[in-house]
Amino acid sequence: MESTSTLSFLLSLLLLAGSTSLAASSPVRTSSTNFIKASCGTTLYPALCVQSLSVYANSIQQSPRQLAQAALSVSLARARSASAFVSKLSRSNGMQPRDLAAMKDCVENMGDSVDRISQSIRELGRVGRSGSGSFQWHVSNVQTWVSAALTDENTCVDGLAGPAKDGNLKAAVKGRVVHVAQVTSNALALVNRFADSDRRSGTRFVDSDRQFGTVRNP
Repeated sequence: MESTSTLSFLLSLLLLAGSTSLAASSPVRTSSTNFIKASCGTTLYPALCVQSLSVYANSIQQSPRQLAQAALSVSLARARSASAFVSKLSRSNGMQPRDLAAMKDCVENMGDSVDRISQSIRELGRVGRSGSGSFQWHVSNVQTWVSAALTDENTCVDGLAGPAKDGNLKAAVKGRVVHVAQVTSNALALVNRFADSDRRSGTRFVDSDRQFGTVRNP
């Protein structure tokens, strides 16, 4: 009887500790989620932005740098997945020569996109103190490479335009790549937002027409 009472007491303590821990961490996660939502409001695809980044709220907290890093990581993961998907489909039998050539070009475009986003992530890791020449140089490189990755993705979509013998195949590739391009566009907007944190130093490196990347419609 005594052991049962002791066990009940210990379970009560564990439940109390757990609820206290949740209560303590909840405001932190809420503020992080609100920060992500507010930041994603500056992107072209805010709903997709929030959906893809909210799971990283604990690590992002309220850091523009961590937010940009997470956005680039999501973009890289989805670009790699799409690249493998396109590469696999490009080996399908029965495609017309024109469609096969477009698919192979898309494989190359997506490979380049993966390389550039990877470069961007490494470069963002080298970014130093805001206001320094190093900050400006590295963030500018990140912006350039993410923008180039988005161009690669759009080029793939453009190359798949027009009718095809197997329309479903092209539609599947287009849909996958357009999704990646939207994620990359969001990442570029968040990198630009991070760059804007250097405004107080009097430096501005994002031209007005580079503020957001555009995505081709399938």
